[in-house]
Amino acid sequence: MANKLNVDGILLFEQPFARVPYENYRKVFRTSQRNVERDLKAVQSAATDLAKQSSSGSVNSEAAIQSIDAMITNVENLKRKLSDLHDTAGKPTQDVIRERLQHLATIESIPMANDPEFGRWADTRLDRWLVDWALRNGKEKTARMIAKEKHIETLVDIELFSDIKRIEDALERHSCTEAIAWCNENKTALRKMKSTLEFDLRLQEYIELSRACKYDEAMEYARKHLAPWKETHMDQIQQATVLLAVRPERAYGRYKRLYDFSRWTVLVQSFRTAIYSLNTLPTEPLLHLSLYAGLASLKLPACFLHATKNVDCPVCDGEAGSGSQGLGLGKLAEEVPLSHHANSTIVCYITGKIMDADNMPLAFPDTGYVYSREAMEEMSLKNGGMVTCPRSKATCKFSALRRVYIS
Repeated sequence: MANKLNVDGILLFEQPFARVPYENYRKVFRTSQRNVERDLKAVQSAATDLAKQSSSGSVNSEAAIQSIDAMITNVENLKRKLSDLHDTAGKPTQDVIRERLQHLATIESIPMANDPEFGRWADTRLDRWLVDWALRNGKEKTARMIAKEKHIETLVDIELFSDIKRIEDALERHSCTEAIAWCNENKTALRKMKSTLEFDLRLQEYIELSRACKYDEAMEYARKHLAPWKETHMDQIQQATVLLAVRPERAYGRYKRLYDFSRWTVLVQSFRTAIYSLNTLPTEPLLHLSLYAGLASLKLPACFLHATKNVDCPVCDGEAGSGSQGLGLGKLAEEVPLSHHANSTIVCYITGKIMDADNMPLAFPDTGYVYSREAMEEMSLKNGGMVTCPRSKATCKFSALRRVYIS
């Protein structure tokens, strides 16, 4: 059925929607796991010592009681930490995951695309994409306002993008502290992705110490933070060690590039790529991706010829291809490939409208130039039955025009 809802196609855009809260919950789980391992290790160690003393008969009752009290205190502290973590991060994240999955499950019960329920679901999706676009373009206040007015706070990732902006702002201020802390929180995932972001950040901190002539600190920093990467980044480490003998104003070649401040811009881009990959976020706004899909099916070479504009074509809108900052969708369409049509689509040179069975194409007998019947009829009514080709200037009677069949 033509109007049957394509659920699989819709869900192609929704992977980040479900993945982001899942990654947040994984962080909560890892934090809980670290707390359990650290605190229980101390309890197990104390219990082992107490058992050894008891088996050897050298246990002191008062010391044993104090040891047991200490173990009880550690367990109670662990319970409190886990409870606080669950209340402040775990349960809210669980609620977000539940609401998002329920939101996605709604479309499985909608059979047709013209169902009013799908219209409401699609409106909510558009609101989500608008929030995503605003967040990616630094308009956090606008994003929060839309989310609040549309009651979709749990369906958008404002906190994630707020965190991204905080770390990127720090990098733009030439500080790696926040980005390195993020790398430590996601060390396992970054290792699986084979990301070199942490090394790049460590290398930049070493470069800044060299730039400030803090050579002792730079050497100590290299031993502590760069040496562990020697198996995979030995060439870069060796180049970096030369900076201890090369001042920024005297640097040349590869050493001048190491001192170049543009490296901070590259670090911002590398961090963004890493955090987007970790959360399966596309590098383009979801709103753009959805528009790309539609524009790619409409884009034709004729859309970029000024003389053949189709008033009903969104690709022709906005001075596409002219190099100007057009306000229409044509500017966005410049980035998508031309569409592939199984059947020919012909656009009238004069009106910009598509020629079909209702507006058949007519060709001039001598030149072969083709125009729509609507344009030729209008021209003949104004000129006593005569029509003129705007390109070749050839003139003939309207009745002399030949009908063209579209293959």
